[in-house]
This record gives sequence, structure tokens and C-alpha cells, in this order.
Amino acid sequence: MKFKTIFITGASAGIGEACAEIFAEAGARLILLARRREKLINLSSTLLKKYGTESFSIECDVRNYKAVEKVINSLPDEWKNIDVLINNAGLARGIEKIQDGVLENWEEMIDTNIKGLLYMTRLILPEMIKRGEGHIVNIASLAGRYVYPGGNVYCATKFAVKALSEGMLIDLNGTGIKVTNIDPGLVETEFSEVRFRGDKERAKKIYEGYTPLTGRDIAEIILFAVNRPKHVMIQDILITPTDQVNPYILNKKSN
Repeated sequence: MKFKTIFITGASAGIGEACAEIFAEAGARLILLARRREKLINLSSTLLKKYGTESFSIECDVRNYKAVEKVINSLPDEWKNIDVLINNAGLARGIEKIQDGVLENWEEMIDTNIKGLLYMTRLILPEMIKRGEGHIVNIASLAGRYVYPGGNVYCATKFAVKALSEGMLIDLNGTGIKVTNIDPGLVETEFSEVRFRGDKERAKKIYEGYTPLTGRDIAEIILFAVNRPKHVMIQDILITPTDQVNPYILNKKSN
């Protein structure tokens, strides 16, 4: 990873932040994109002090194609050759049934989890193809393999991510570009707090009674997948806590 340029979306927290740390440790250069400028600045500063990491921060919302297009096209020359794109930006909103669905929540999930991933990929892939090398990592979810009560639209977006990863594998065959789909199970990050719009107590209960995954657990696996020899491509990885089989079977111990 020495001197490789890694572009991470949703880099200000959770799996994205953990990826920034892991790849900084490995000696990579980082392009960090997120909506929260202050968190990006703090992360960049921390990584510079700990690892001497060279980073380029971008405050942007992946849902806004024009804004994303502008920042990608205006990258300085020394940052244009992106080796790895980690499409991490994503979220869940609410657990309402379809008949009670909140349109705003649906649009935010679809625009972020599907369209945002497509925007980033469409803008970065052509240069990778010109060079004949590169790696796209799409962060999907266990929810892209199983639909659970209250998951409806969120699950649909993650099924879409998995389908897009498979479509990319087909379309990019012969170009030298690798694609890896990552399906995490229960990871303790801001995910549930975002889903429940800041209700920390409700979010905390999701992770009680067992040991959930951490963002670093996922980041370490992403680094492994990205760091394989040129002739080796890991297409798809499902990662769960030891206590989790699927959304329905979870070994929770009562207090």
C-alpha cells in the first residue's frame, strides 16, 4: 500500500474512519470524503501526527452529482491517479413498514446507498481503466442477502449494491480492474444512531448481549482484500459477529 492513493467515502466515522486508519498504517495516501468538515479535519490531523499520512479532504455529499463531479474533476494532478475507491458512504433511516414509510427516509437511503455509489464509481472508473489497474470496494451489508422486518427499503438498497458489484465484475472483466463486495453483519458504529435519528439509548440496545463487530474488523478485511497479488481478486465477503448467523439468529445473552 506504500504510496497508493485510496479514496474513501463516508470517511468521517464508522467503517470509513477505520479504513482511513488502517490504510494510513499501511503507508497509503488518502482522499477522504464526507459531509462533516470538522471531523475530516480532525481525522486528517490525527493520521498525519500518528503515521505521517498525506491526505486530501473533501467536504461533499455523495447524493449531489454536480458537487461530486466538480470535486473529482478538480483534484490536483498529484491526486488524480486513484488506486482504490472504497464506496462506504451509506445509511439506514427508520424501521417503518412500507405502508407507513417516510418518503424522506426512502429518498435519502436510495440517493446515498445506490446513486451516490454510482456517481462515485462512474466518475473514477474511466481513469482506472485507462491505466489498466484499480480496485473498487463496495460496502453492502448482510441486509443485501436477507430482508428483515422494518428493513424493506434499506435492504433493497443493499441488495442493489450487491447486484451492482456483480454487474461491475462482468462489465470490467478484461480491464484489469478488481471489484470486491463487502457484506458486514452487526457492526457497532453510528449506524443505529443515524437510523433512529440520534436516539442513543435505542441505538445502544442493538449491540447489547453479544460482542458486535467493530469498524476496524471490517477495515482489516478490506485491506487484506485490496492487498492481494495482481492475479488474485476476492469478489465477495460476508462478515458477521461469531454470535450472529443472519438477521434472525443472534445469540444474545440476557443481563
